[in-house]
Amino acid sequence: MTIPRESYLNKIQAYVSKPIIKVLTGMRRVGKSTILQQLREKLVQSGVPQRNIFLLNKELLQWDHVRTYVDLEQEVKRALSGTQGNRWILIDEIQEILEWERAVRSFMAEGLGDVVITGSNAGLLASELAILLTGRYIEIPIHPLGFSEFLAFRRACGEDSDSSSLFRLYLRYGGLPGIHMFEQSDDQVFHYLEAILNTILLKDVVRRHHIRDVGNVERILYYLFDNSGSFTSARNIYSFFRNQKISISPDTIVAYLDYLKQAYIVHRVDRYELRGKKHLEYIHKYYVGDLGLRHTVFGYRDNDIGTLLESAVFLELLRRGYSVRTGIVSGGEIDFVAELKSSRIYIQVAYLLSDPSTVEREFGRLEQIPDNYPKYVLSMDDYFPPERKGIRHLHIRDFLLGKWED
Repeated sequence: MTIPRESYLNKIQAYVSKPIIKVLTGMRRVGKSTILQQLREKLVQSGVPQRNIFLLNKELLQWDHVRTYVDLEQEVKRALSGTQGNRWILIDEIQEILEWERAVRSFMAEGLGDVVITGSNAGLLASELAILLTGRYIEIPIHPLGFSEFLAFRRACGEDSDSSSLFRLYLRYGGLPGIHMFEQSDDQVFHYLEAILNTILLKDVVRRHHIRDVGNVERILYYLFDNSGSFTSARNIYSFFRNQKISISPDTIVAYLDYLKQAYIVHRVDRYELRGKKHLEYIHKYYVGDLGLRHTVFGYRDNDIGTLLESAVFLELLRRGYSVRTGIVSGGEIDFVAELKSSRIYIQVAYLLSDPSTVEREFGRLEQIPDNYPKYVLSMDDYFPPERKGIRHLHIRDFLLGKWED
């Protein structure tokens, strides 16, 4: 079953025939390989000859011999030899090829064709690309399925449950496309997700950064999963380890946090003081890269519903291209200060607004913000006034489905 992820395909095609590398980044198994396949099919449908498209997936054994930039250049030039017109070079999981950036830079210098590459580690951009290809690439982040995409996948599988039931399924199993190949049961889905988590840790964290104390990497990841959406710091984690009689230095913790973030298993959110307009360092929030991965460690816990809802909203903001921070106001925090180009929105997330003190807290903090950007309180309440003092209330499902933009 393949469902076109049109939003990403459209972003790629917006840069057709432009002298920049299109870089798809994101966690393993988030769908980058499928998007490359879909791009290839779309190009052929638009009239590009199949032989003008070179597609290499480093996870396939047929390409195991392509290990260095020299091998890559030879394969590309052999495949495209004698072709004319628009040509495309599509390379999946390019970080598996030694010094790949030298070949890619050569392709661009020769004008060999449009280049689209994918990578499963943000270090791809932080080092090789940023240094050697400055100003000649565009990053297109690929995220797990949003709830609207999740619904489309379930419908394609013949699922006819209502959106409320499917939303509970989404919170339980997350948005990695591969889960839809299986029966939607904990035994099958969590087993699949556990294998993905282990692969990410091994290939994109341990092996890439030559880590020996694998156990401590796992412990830090589990700590972040368990404290998702809560303020934390390397100092907090160091104190936790020390109480557990585990030896690890603060510098090592800082490094491991960065490695996990680079692998997209977690996302870090900085704090921002709204009145003073200052970034606050050292203490951050971390959110899981996919909801389902968290449950492979702890199982699904009903009392984590607030954290899951907040994480789902955060991931939706990322999918829509927003940069996200946590706002600090007197007496508390704003869950999300999200910015896209010149626009900004403020969001508070709550499970239910059944208690007057909860209503006052969530709306009251937004009322402290003295600007006119849109402000939202999101919850699971089916019946609640649509606004208070200009601050809109939306059901979380409606927000995830984009109804707030109507």
